[in-house]
Amino acid sequence: MSDAAQSDAAQIYPLGLQVAGRLVVVVGGGPVAARRVRSLVDAEARVRVVAPHAVLGEQEIPVAAETLEPLSGPAGEPRPGTIEWVRREYRTGDLDGAWLAHTATGSAVTDRQVADDAERARIFCVTAGDASVGSAWVPAVARTTLTDDAEVTVAVTAGRDPRRARAIRDAVAGQLASGTLPLRRHRPRKESLVETTPLVEPVETPVSTSSTRVAPGRVWLVGGGPGDTGLITARGRSVLAQADVVVVDRLGPRALLEDLAPEVEVIDVGKTSGNHPVPQHEINALLVQHALAGHDVVRLKGGDPYVFGRGGEELAACRDAGVEVEVVPGVTSAVSVPAAVGIPVTHRGVARGFSVLTGHDGAANVPGGPDHTLVLLMGVTHLADTAAALITDDRPADTPAAVVEDGYGPRQRVTVGTLSTIAAKAAAANVKPPAIIVVGDVVRLSPAWPA
Repeated sequence: MSDAAQSDAAQIYPLGLQVAGRLVVVVGGGPVAARRVRSLVDAEARVRVVAPHAVLGEQEIPVAAETLEPLSGPAGEPRPGTIEWVRREYRTGDLDGAWLAHTATGSAVTDRQVADDAERARIFCVTAGDASVGSAWVPAVARTTLTDDAEVTVAVTAGRDPRRARAIRDAVAGQLASGTLPLRRHRPRKESLVETTPLVEPVETPVSTSSTRVAPGRVWLVGGGPGDTGLITARGRSVLAQADVVVVDRLGPRALLEDLAPEVEVIDVGKTSGNHPVPQHEINALLVQHALAGHDVVRLKGGDPYVFGRGGEELAACRDAGVEVEVVPGVTSAVSVPAAVGIPVTHRGVARGFSVLTGHDGAANVPGGPDHTLVLLMGVTHLADTAAALITDDRPADTPAAVVEDGYGPRQRVTVGTLSTIAAKAAAANVKPPAIIVVGDVVRLSPAWPA
């Protein structure tokens, strides 16, 4: 071996190899060789296995399921890539025509022979038994497929310490999955037959348009949860990290926007009670126009897109325009905000079910008594009228009620009372939106309920 081949791991020149359609020789037929073959077949290489016995051939010999199944698909059809099994011991000349060699025989003598033959033939060689003998090393690899179907591959070497490399790889893989790493695409999409001609009238927010042919982007309707950045799903964080445009609600987890790259366009369409500066049809238009301009768009909402979030309307608008759209569920505030102050919406022996309404709806028409929890969203403005209307024969005036302000936010506060007193108590406490109203016996379970 040359001095360069035996140099310290810090001098390794890392690169990726395109092995599809090229011959790679694997010497050895045990579990380590099987893992090498599995990866090479996945990369669509032509693989030659040289070994007198192997756990690789489905039709040659019985094999363990964990080594067989990854090498063949359902019903035994071949996977991409082909395998040739030379059923004997290794001989000089077996590397002829190879672009790369792997040896994992368990015999130091054989592995050295393969490595020496590879060196003379100018073929890079990976040796599983003694890494210092080879001229190439297999890193610990983390892969994730992004929203545009591109794959991010991270390879880790750690001074020939495979366990350390795997530990680092796993940590990086977790960050890739959670969206905490910058995953946004920077190169433009490939051209397609879709033009960026708007399908709707322009809205007040500027939208760049062009006649250049571009591939359309995608839209993700992301439920951000009740506002705490830790309560958005991993999928939601991942697509947010890949967005070109973010259309955000007032109650979405806005702190996450601080982590976005400066070139990501953020469009605020937040609504407050009685103030809807960007009507829903214009929000729908924004999503479609930006997607047709080739941008990946995240519609970041509070709670869940389908719980009074207009997600169904936005989904329909995207589909009607031929834009690919995905709904990423979120933790609805109807359940999570009461939980933040110790109120479960159901509890054995106390409440067997619950209903979620908006404060604008006719809450008095909802059946059930104190053992059926009512959760009212956007109901602070009309709290007095709603509380009075909820008092029925089945739901008496002394039914417990609570108003939870700014759940999981810096102003989180709970005010408790009964249907007959909650409006006055909320007014005295100067309760402000956003707030959620909970009605039912489960309110007594909150630490805020007087003992």
